[in-house]
Amino acid sequence: QVQLVESGGGSVQAGGSLRLSCTVSGYTYHSNCLAWFRQAPGKEREGVGVLAPINGITYLSDSVKGRFTISQDKAKNTMFLEMNSLKPEDSAMYYCARRVLGTCRLSSSGMRPSDFDLWGQGTQVTVSS
Repeated sequence: QVQLVESGGGSVQAGGSLRLSCTVSGYTYHSNCLAWFRQAPGKEREGVGVLAPINGITYLSDSVKGRFTISQDKAKNTMFLEMNSLKPEDSAMYYCARRVLGTCRLSSSGMRPSDFDLWGQGTQVTVSS
């Protein structure tokens, strides 16, 4: 079954850390660009960062750069989002997604939700002040 499964969300206080995981199954892990998105209630889905699985190169949005890190474990077909110095405004449902086949755009333009064809179910992150 082709799917993405996120895990690792939870509730933390401001300044805390969480690590999210996104495990891929049903297709060749490194064949597509992967990304993390988040969506808070009443807001549009926002791109957090992009990973090119073939070489591990990442891009992070300005809102999380310096606090979040994307990494991967190819042997486990898993992408991670390490989140540090969390702020209340980071509270959202976090999703991982697979980009349609093609060039992995490591930029803000590479995080248009319409360019992603497979999504996980999401994992909730709540940061209290």
